[in-house]
Amino acid sequence: MAFLENFNDALGAVIWGPLMMLLMVGTGIYLTVRCGFFQLTKIPVIWKSTVGSLFQKKGEKHEQRMTPFQAVSTALAGTMGIGNISGVAAAIVIGGPGSIFWMWVSAFFGMATKYAEVVLAIRFRQCDKSGGYHGGAMYYIERGVGSRWLAVLFAVLCTVASFGIGNMVQANAVAQAAHNSYGVSTIIAGLLLAFICGLVIIGGVKRIGRIAEIVVPFMTVLYFAGAVVVLIVNRERFFDAFGLIFRYAFSFSSVGGGISGYVILLAMRYGLSRGVFSNEAGLGSAPIAHACADCRSGVEQGFWSVFEVFLDTILMCTITALVILTSDCWCGGLTGTELTSAAFGEVLGSWGSGFITLAVILFGFCSIIGWCCYGEKCVEYLSKKRRSVKLYRIVFVVMIVVGACIRMELVWNLSDTFNGLMAIPNLLAVLLLSRYVVGETHTYFHRN
Repeated sequence: MAFLENFNDALGAVIWGPLMMLLMVGTGIYLTVRCGFFQLTKIPVIWKSTVGSLFQKKGEKHEQRMTPFQAVSTALAGTMGIGNISGVAAAIVIGGPGSIFWMWVSAFFGMATKYAEVVLAIRFRQCDKSGGYHGGAMYYIERGVGSRWLAVLFAVLCTVASFGIGNMVQANAVAQAAHNSYGVSTIIAGLLLAFICGLVIIGGVKRIGRIAEIVVPFMTVLYFAGAVVVLIVNRERFFDAFGLIFRYAFSFSSVGGGISGYVILLAMRYGLSRGVFSNEAGLGSAPIAHACADCRSGVEQGFWSVFEVFLDTILMCTITALVILTSDCWCGGLTGTELTSAAFGEVLGSWGSGFITLAVILFGFCSIIGWCCYGEKCVEYLSKKRRSVKLYRIVFVVMIVVGACIRMELVWNLSDTFNGLMAIPNLLAVLLLSRYVVGETHTYFHRN
């Protein structure tokens, strides 16, 4: 076990080192420039095609396909996990308040990367006999790049990752939160969570989409409303919090030159990496859900992925950071969920802990069902036999209980490594196929 931990630490340091950050952010910068900075210049069009479309008259729904909103809700379910609560706190403690600025940077360019992934997922997806869609990074790697073995490698890595960061890590956080707040044993919490998730998962991707489009907006509004209450009470510190973010992101005045440079690099590293983990831009997971959408255009479905990154990182992660930085807790030695809970508790009192516990449960539940969708589609790609998918669902539900009860440090670290490995073939494919993204984008905006 010690050898595995040491090997994973060494491998993880390479995978999530400067070269990976350069590849991820560099891909986003390249696509942003090639697509004309559309995240900024086409905001009205993006808004009209996403949130604005929810108020338009809907056509007939296909029984085997998700609506565009169900697809983005499923992707958000997999994306908006405990990282929005604990990951932001950890970034502030380790990388300083300046890490939030670099999280914004990763989100801005990540919008272009995730947009490209979704455009490619729609372009290279397949339709089965029943009319259902199947797509994602493994499909555009095989059909676009022409590399079957690289597509299989991605699908295997994504399947393994679905049991780690998408399952056991989330289940453990939910079980620990329920135990600390309500005294529920972790095994009971794990069994209850597995039962509820199993009821959703057994219905397949379509049911996951229907549940996600209800739960994701509810938990988003609930968490946002609670954070706004805290920020209203702490409104005198609101602009000071923004000042901390920018000062720690760039300032060289507080400490000596070499140390100061190190501090800024640390903020960049944890801000960029937490941003990537928060919105999953570049990992290739979210396009699996988006490919199931019954949409008119890959570009329009790609707009939903831009909105997805904005909601997850720019809005939800930022509001968590502001709650922490307007409190007196962020320099007190706490980290992770405990820090976020304490920051809410300063205003909400004993209700703060309960509020964060509820948020962890909802965010964890959504991540689990979202990642089950990803893993199921990867298994479906690897094996055309229906029983393989059924077996995957059974194992996935069992691993929820396992994750609720075991020590998670190694699982968390292994999950980070597999996520990084997933990103490599996906980003290479996105760069190699970027001409399709640029071409479809320019064509769409020329016609509209």
